[in-house]
Amino acid sequence: MRSARQIYYDGFSTLYDRFVAMHSGDGQRSVREFLAGLLAVARGGAVLDLCTGTGALLPYLADKVGPSGRVAALDFSMGMLRQGRRKTMELSNILLVQGDAGSLPFSAGSFDAVTCSHAFYELKGETREHALQEIGRVLAPGGIFFMMEHDLPESPLIRVLFYIRLAVAGAGRVRGFLRQERALLERHFSSVEKVLSPTGRSKVMLCKK
Repeated sequence: MRSARQIYYDGFSTLYDRFVAMHSGDGQRSVREFLAGLLAVARGGAVLDLCTGTGALLPYLADKVGPSGRVAALDFSMGMLRQGRRKTMELSNILLVQGDAGSLPFSAGSFDAVTCSHAFYELKGETREHALQEIGRVLAPGGIFFMMEHDLPESPLIRVLFYIRLAVAGAGRVRGFLRQERALLERHFSSVEKVLSPTGRSKVMLCKK
């Protein structure tokens, strides 16, 4: 049986891309190109896109690793994955998986990089901690976790939508995570670096195993 959160995200999947574009000021998808460009992954490499949502990042990742590489995309919402399948039907190197971010169905050291775009804050506290442990487990030695998230939006309308999103995620928990974000990431990774996107409305935390 689907949980209330799954029902919410299944329904939200048809609007999600437009919401992210308005929120990030990224109508031309330059932020996703920017994130993919940060990945130091060779052709033939392996990348996991965690909480992939509608799969907006997947074409860029697939191009990065090339036909001989592989991209796994995981989300707990079947509605989101259906949107992702529509975008990636012609890409043979992408595997869409329904699963739990806190219990990844992949072997240790399977991926050169893990990405998570505009979704990590929405994980609940315990699941978030388990997800960080799992990311470290599935990364190969020297692999990097790339976490991209929004900064606080300037538009009043988009700010309201942002707060609705936080309410669904558990706003108090998200604010608590924001206050200790770097310290928490540094407990799981050997180095953490923050990079701002071209629009200035999104940030990427580069976390090296």
